[in-house]
Amino acid sequence: MGERIRVGVVGAGGRMGKEVVKMVLQDQALELVAAVDRSAGEVDAGSLVGIAATGVMVKSDLVEALAAAKPDVIVDFTTPASVMENTVTAIQHGVRPVVGTTGLSVEQIEEIRSLCREKGIGAVIAPNFSIGAFLMMQFAKQAAKYLPNVEIIEYHGDQKLDAPSGTAVKTAELISEVREEHRQGNPNEEEKIEGSRGGYYNGFRIHSVRLPGIFAQQEVIFGGNGESLKIRHDSYERAGYMPGVNLAVKKVMQLQELVYDFEHLMD
Repeated sequence: MGERIRVGVVGAGGRMGKEVVKMVLQDQALELVAAVDRSAGEVDAGSLVGIAATGVMVKSDLVEALAAAKPDVIVDFTTPASVMENTVTAIQHGVRPVVGTTGLSVEQIEEIRSLCREKGIGAVIAPNFSIGAFLMMQFAKQAAKYLPNVEIIEYHGDQKLDAPSGTAVKTAELISEVREEHRQGNPNEEEKIEGSRGGYYNGFRIHSVRLPGIFAQQEVIFGGNGESLKIRHDSYERAGYMPGVNLAVKKVMQLQELVYDFEHLMD
């Protein structure tokens, strides 16, 4: 076996971060060298996820962790408020970021793209690392060529910080690549309650549901003459994202630029 990829996990104490820590520790091709979390305290990364001690202590400061551990890659599952700073910091230190945190704006993504080019370093930003969600988005893009009247409904738990979800936004972007912009529905439509028709994107609507007890689902609904088509993806637990994260960690080592979205890793 060749040299292992040195991985740091940012947001290691979060629900997704803990799954990433476990995934890295279970793969002989990867080596956990850093774990960062601002609120977890100074504990062993293994103890943080309920397994044997690893010798890797959780740090609260990303710069300190990068300097001490010198990872090849960081995986970021943090918050929309901190993801941009974390990503820029990693690239400036020559570390390849794999970002699953949503909430980055188009302008921020382009800034990251430019920084990657400047440093000659790869990065991956994906709104969803689920292989099933990737397929759902690709199927929706194909369907939109033939059924251009569409709405998206996405469902998440009530503690999600951004709306619509990154997956819904990316789905809308893919649909817009093959669908000419046109405003759907009755031109005289009137919202009796503001926002009841959802967010407006290139002529169609995106609806965000936030309720306790829900994990992550998305429906893309297409309407035609006398028929409808629903494409739905359901995620049931965070472990389902880990094969995609694992693939991204390994693929990013081969990149010299930013790859936005999972589809470009599946080629």
